Amino acid sequence: MIKRREFIAGLGSAAAWPVVARAQQGDRVRRIGVLMPFDENDPLAKSMVSAVTEALAGFGWTDGRNVRMDFRWGGGDANRIRTLAQELVGLQPDIITTYGTAATAALQRETRTIPIVFANGVDPVASGIVPRLDRPSGNTTGFADFETTLGGKWLELLSEIVSGLKRATIMFNPDLPAASTLLLSLDAGARSLMVEPIMAPVHSDGEIETTIIGLGREPGRGLIVLRDAFTVGHRASIISAAARNKVPAVYAQSDFVRDGGLLSYGPDLVDTYRRSATYVDRILRGAKPVELPVQLSAKLEMIAKSLGLTMPLSILLRADEVIE
Repeated sequence: MIKRREFIAGLGSAAAWPVVARAQQGDRVRRIGVLMPFDENDPLAKSMVSAVTEALAGFGWTDGRNVRMDFRWGGGDANRIRTLAQELVGLQPDIITTYGTAATAALQRETRTIPIVFANGVDPVASGIVPRLDRPSGNTTGFADFETTLGGKWLELLSEIVSGLKRATIMFNPDLPAASTLLLSLDAGARSLMVEPIMAPVHSDGEIETTIIGLGREPGRGLIVLRDAFTVGHRASIISAAARNKVPAVYAQSDFVRDGGLLSYGPDLVDTYRRSATYVDRILRGAKPVELPVQLSAKLEMIAKSLGLTMPLSILLRADEVIE
C-alpha cells in the first residue's frame, strides 16, 4: 500500500515545467472524455469540473483550443452511467477521466485500450479496478480517496456523538459498488465497539425517509452515510430527514456538512479530482497508465457543524473546520 505522504517525484517535476514549454502541444486537437456520475447542476460536481479544467489549463491544455472535452453526466443512476460509458468510448477519445468506482468500472467494461484516469475511487484493488497500486497495469490508473480503515473511524466518531451507541445504520446504494469494500471495515469496527451494524440499502427518497424515521424512534442509534453517486445526489433528502428526526449522522464527505449535516470525515474530493489532471497531462504527452502508480488521497479532513450540545467538545476541538 502506498502511503499518503509518498507523493510521486515525477509529479513534482511535471508541475515545475514552464507553462510555455507545456503549451507546445502541436496542431492536433486532443479529445478528453469526462464521465461524471452526478447531476450536471450539483454544486460539488461543478467545483470538481472547474478544478480539473483549471489544472489542465495550467499544463497548457485548454478546452476549445488544443483539447475538446466531452462531458457526460450520470445523475446517480447506475444504468445511465453504464450507457454513458458506452457512448463516451464510442467517441474514441484520446483519454477518459472519471470520478468514482462505479463510473470507472463501467468504462473498463467498454474499453481496455483507451487510457482511463479515475479520481476518488474506493480501494481500487479490492474493487477490481487495478491489480495493485504501484503498477496498475492495463489502461487504468488514478487517485484513490478512501482507505478501508475509514469505516472504523466513522464508527468511533459516531460513538462519541451518541452516548451508549448500540446500533449503527449504514446507508448506501447497492447498485453502485463504492460501499462494498468499506463494509468489512465497518463490520470489524462495530465488533470492536460492541455495536450492531445495520445495513440500509436505499434506492429512492422514499426509502431514505423510511429508514431515517425508523432510526429516530429508537435510542442509542446513529447513522453513517457512505458516499456514492446516489447518496451525494440525494444528500438534501438525507440531511433534512436526519434533522427532522433528530438522528445523529456521520458522513463520508464534507459537502454533507456544508449543506447542513452534523459531521464528516474523509478526503478533500475536489483536491483529489484536481490532482487527476497531472496524470491526464502526462498520458497526453505519451506516458502509459501502467507507468503511473495509483495514489491515495493526500488530505483527510474532519468537518463539524456546531449545533449546540449535539456535538461533543472533544470533536469540535479536533475538527479541521467548524461550521457555525
